[in-house]
Amino acid sequence: MKVIVLGSGIIGVTSAYQLAKAGHEVTVIDRQPGPALETSFANAGEISFGYCSPWAAPGIPVKAMKWLFMEHAPLILRPKVDAAMLCWMVKMLSNCTSKRYAINKSRMLRLADYSRIELATLRAETGIAYDERMQGTLQLFRTQQQLDASGKDVKALAADGIPYEVLDRDGCIRVEPALKHVRDKIVGGLLTPKDETGDCFKFTNALAKKAEELGVRFNYGSIIRSLDVEGGHVRGVVTAHGTLQAEAVVVALGSFSPLLVRPHGIRLPVYPVKGYSLTIPITDASRAPESTVMDETFKIAITRLGDRIRVGGMAEISGYTNDLGEPRRLTLQHSVTDLFPGGDVSKASFWSGLRPMTPDGTPVIGATKVAGLYLNTGHGTLGWTMSSGSARVIADLVSGRKPEIDATDLAIARYA
Repeated sequence: MKVIVLGSGIIGVTSAYQLAKAGHEVTVIDRQPGPALETSFANAGEISFGYCSPWAAPGIPVKAMKWLFMEHAPLILRPKVDAAMLCWMVKMLSNCTSKRYAINKSRMLRLADYSRIELATLRAETGIAYDERMQGTLQLFRTQQQLDASGKDVKALAADGIPYEVLDRDGCIRVEPALKHVRDKIVGGLLTPKDETGDCFKFTNALAKKAEELGVRFNYGSIIRSLDVEGGHVRGVVTAHGTLQAEAVVVALGSFSPLLVRPHGIRLPVYPVKGYSLTIPITDASRAPESTVMDETFKIAITRLGDRIRVGGMAEISGYTNDLGEPRRLTLQHSVTDLFPGGDVSKASFWSGLRPMTPDGTPVIGATKVAGLYLNTGHGTLGWTMSSGSARVIADLVSGRKPEIDATDLAIARYA
């Protein structure tokens, strides 16, 4: 079958690879000159199979009001006249209940754990390297209140059989020795030992080469104009260079996915939430993290990537803007220098990307009401984490096979 994948980020490339493995003739279309040059370029680097939670959670509305007045706030709201923004925020608030949180987190953990297995399989069959480490994520609590509030996450992890360990101050230092320099600033942590780290940009580029070896064609520098739909069936994709025909199309355009499918009556509740990152060269390994430390106070991940530290986080709701605000850089610098003092942040590179967020935290993976048109988008901050599992699911669905995990509640039909 001829299949077109739209987007060459981590989701698009993993999807193309799995579709090619399934025997399809695959073409990837992207406006950029190469893979992983937008949201996948400099993300936080954490692959969070266990530290995997929806942003919509009980208590978030109250916390959000407080965050808006913090100097180093994890949430920044820049409201504008935008019906899509307002609709998305209302839907997100409706998911901030204990019942919805439990449902959303459970299905996110299901997909993430499947992705853990699939990533290991992919790594074994390809042998690609991407500064990978398998030493877990440490969610770090600075206050007793944060430690006590982690109980709901522990309950969800236990219910889904995800390994975890609640740590005191000394336990955190055992896992991340560099924290001994700031022991008085922490009270404890939650370790998810199956989590991994790695450079998403390196991985995506290496996998794109493997996909090409399987026959996948990459049309870079190609502007996507619209979908070619006739009689309720997708026929192909209209680009600035002409129309490409296909029997199936997979939309993996991240935050831009809703704009493409809306003319065909598909209301996809995905909205861009901007994140920021710093990449800092390591000058003293004894003062650097071993894996990923998630600073719960500022919602910032500090990750070891080879000879660099990647500091990523924050959630800025400001539409499709991608400017670099100096106050955001200062927040990232504050978190990393407060926990891992001694690094030379003056040599850091500063970046921002638009994360495609759904109001319930779960990505949208599956068929649409347009025959032959599929979605694999809306992964938010967890695209790197869920990419391998999402790719297998979409490849199975396009191929007419039943996925190995329950994927019925991942499709857009759940919003009907």
